[in-house]
Amino acid sequence: MLVLKIKQRSIVVHLGILLIFVSKYTNFFRRKSEGVFIDPLQYTIFVYMLKGILFTGVVLMSTTSFSQRTMEKIIEKLSTQDIPLASVTEVAVNPSYTRLDAREKEEFEVSHLPNAHYIGYKDFDTGKFNSLFPDKDATYVVYCSVGIRSGKIAEKLQKMGYKNVKNMSGGIFKWIEEDHPVVDADENETRKVHAYNRIWGLLLSKGEKVYEPENHHSDEG
Repeated sequence: MLVLKIKQRSIVVHLGILLIFVSKYTNFFRRKSEGVFIDPLQYTIFVYMLKGILFTGVVLMSTTSFSQRTMEKIIEKLSTQDIPLASVTEVAVNPSYTRLDAREKEEFEVSHLPNAHYIGYKDFDTGKFNSLFPDKDATYVVYCSVGIRSGKIAEKLQKMGYKNVKNMSGGIFKWIEEDHPVVDADENETRKVHAYNRIWGLLLSKGEKVYEPENHHSDEG
């Protein structure tokens, strides 16, 4: 009981620190997008501190359902604020939504949501997207591992004139945690899921995790 209380207090303290850094993180990128000069050294130190705190937070919070829900709130905070969030349930019961996968190709080929279209993240092509998806009034839901990358792609789509764009809260990780099916490159149902990296992979308690070599990915989620 004493150990549990100490752990719970550690989580609360860590959450407070992490939330402060999340606020700073969003402020940094808001200022950067507005063209405000940010000292490169200060920014680099801050990013490494954020990664360290985030890693410790994931380790602490991956063991209880309460902590996982709290982590989801933090991920939502890190996501783009101007894009509406769609829950996993909303996406599952609305087959009319066009599902867009904003991860890398190797992640998509391990597994993805049924009927999802690969659009990528680093190699996202606005011209190609316009050609493939000309209907700007349709509803598009973008997802990635946990919702950070997809939020950024969703924001790009919004700026391109797409009127109904949503970011799936919690990403494919949340989809799998809620026992929805995923399919592989041949559209066969699978239990495998690309865990992005070993930090974010701690949030997955279900499915068969697949990893790339260390340092293949950043920590963006």
